Amino acid sequence: MTISVGEKIPSFNLKAVAGKPFKDITIDNVFIDVTDKSYPGKWLVMFFYPKDFTFVCPTEIAEFARLNGEFQDRDAQLLTGSTDGEFCHWAWRKHQDELRDLPFPMLADNKHELTAALGILDKNAGVAQRAVFIIDPQGIVRFSMVTDLKVGRNPKEVLRVLDALQSDELCPCNWSKGEETIDLQEATAA
Repeated sequence: MTISVGEKIPSFNLKAVAGKPFKDITIDNVFIDVTDKSYPGKWLVMFFYPKDFTFVCPTEIAEFARLNGEFQDRDAQLLTGSTDGEFCHWAWRKHQDELRDLPFPMLADNKHELTAALGILDKNAGVAQRAVFIIDPQGIVRFSMVTDLKVGRNPKEVLRVLDALQSDELCPCNWSKGEETIDLQEATAA
């Protein structure tokens, strides 16, 4: 069962490929440790994909990377990951042009501990499901979504949901940042 909204993100400590421009990566800084405590005070947007060296996954990762500055403007840290190991992630980044300068870490859950704890380990394929979680600065899951392994996500929708969560208001369907929210007192008085 997938972790539910309102629950605390499980503790984790994973190896990752550092999120930085390819030219700045050396053998001494390519691999880092990332834990559930690595980004104190920040919102986390964690998105998982099935496998490295596949076809849908790089399109999503590249689009999240393109929007990275907008997530950073909202005090959110992007993290991506799969059940592949850190060496596989590094090989993929080196050979996939749109991933070479990835600005956020790629988590390696090769022991399947985090994906199992989140409830997103696909029982048939043995890989991470295509899932995204928005976690508030207190470590509480505020949004989760899991799609079929074949269906890519819309990173702009994830950004829109983050905006809605950070507004701390009642947000109607298709609400976007800057639009009117629902005034509960006004709505109940009508």
